[in-house]
Amino acid sequence: MELYIKNMVCPRCKMAVETILKEEDLQYIKVELGEVLLKNEAAGWQLERLKNKLEAVGFELLDDHRKMLIDKAKTLLIELVQLGDIDEHFALSAYVSKNIHKEYSTVSKLFTQLESITLEQYFILQKVEKVKEWLVYDELSLSEISYKLGYSSVGYLSNQFKRITGLTPSAFKANHKGLRKTLDSVNANN
Repeated sequence: MELYIKNMVCPRCKMAVETILKEEDLQYIKVELGEVLLKNEAAGWQLERLKNKLEAVGFELLDDHRKMLIDKAKTLLIELVQLGDIDEHFALSAYVSKNIHKEYSTVSKLFTQLESITLEQYFILQKVEKVKEWLVYDELSLSEISYKLGYSSVGYLSNQFKRITGLTPSAFKANHKGLRKTLDSVNANN
């Protein structure tokens, strides 16, 4: 039995969900970001308890197929950005289609309908949040960050960063306290 869980964005999220599954005595085959494969079918009362426990720690058990598809797309992009290994010639449409096994236009249209932001904008916002993280930790140069996130130049990254945040990367770095958002709170109102 497959379950889809919203707001799983990191390895700690996976561990938290695994803990809840064990507490509820639900045996699983695998737990991935946004997805759980149970060994057996769960009873309705088990799913209700699981739903409540997940919600108590900030997750949401999804039952709408459209929401599941969009959450899968979000998780896919978050994982990609977190890896920080995006090629300069990266094609978002090909990547999404290949990994979700749906036409990009279908996913993109549905994403925009449900999230009020395009898939491309969401991807850019995720990259900007990663840039903020790396700037705060001060372990990489702007050139290295640009390369890791697939920007064609530092100038392009800087322009996009300023357009979204209102600050240049260097101004952000000098004044970063409290300006980062959690990954699951990134939306069109940034």
